[in-house]
Amino acid sequence: MTDALAAPLPPRPRRLRVLAALCLRETAARFGAARGGILWAFAEPAGGIAALSLAFGLIVRAPPAGDSFAFFYATGLLPFLMVTTLAGAGMAAMQQNAGLSVFPVVRPLDAVLARLVLDALVLAGVAAGVFAGLLALVGPQGPVDPGLFLASLGLAAALGAGLGLANAAIADAAPVWRHVWSVVTRPLFLVSGILFSIDSMPQDLRLAFWLNPLTHPVGLMRAAFYGVDEAGAVSLTYAGGIALALCTLGAAAVRRRGGRR
Repeated sequence: MTDALAAPLPPRPRRLRVLAALCLRETAARFGAARGGILWAFAEPAGGIAALSLAFGLIVRAPPAGDSFAFFYATGLLPFLMVTTLAGAGMAAMQQNAGLSVFPVVRPLDAVLARLVLDALVLAGVAAGVFAGLLALVGPQGPVDPGLFLASLGLAAALGAGLGLANAAIADAAPVWRHVWSVVTRPLFLVSGILFSIDSMPQDLRLAFWLNPLTHPVGLMRAAFYGVDEAGAVSLTYAGGIALALCTLGAAAVRRRGGRR
């Protein structure tokens, strides 16, 4: 019995234990020392939603859908933040955890995945908390579909994780990519359906916006709180295929970069 307990774990359970330990390490580093650290995770998107609601409330009389500016912009901003935060988290994890490579059991891919898992869980909790608060304060804007809500978060997390893995490998090979990425992503805020409904765009522009995979989790989130008609031309096959390709290629690239150290 003693020999059995002392025997090394099979590869898969060992990898899961490493990922769990790294997630706990990331949690302690980000939220353990600073009081109110987890509250900031809620304050940042809540502040963005409040700012958008105030700004556009002074310009137009009614939101593009429903009767609450805050609710409409929350359905766009929260999926967008899930994607872009995870896309940046991969690069940060690769850089900040480079010192862990001295431990043979820890691979660069493990450090990146742990950071992506933690950030995805935190952002999912933030989204649930924000929408629970909005439902309590302003009431529902239409039929609420928890399944579509989870589908939106899942698709956004998959796209963000794929981008995070790809960015981690690219930035590790060319550090200047971090600055390039920050510039490239700024226009995405304007073309991902956060400020408007894709269905309200002119017909000749809809295809261009549809090709942006970030509009698809936003469309699903709108459908979750405004009804299925708000889903427009959302395609899980298209956006999910891009996410799967990014995750597969990104993980392979990170593993390859790690093997060269």
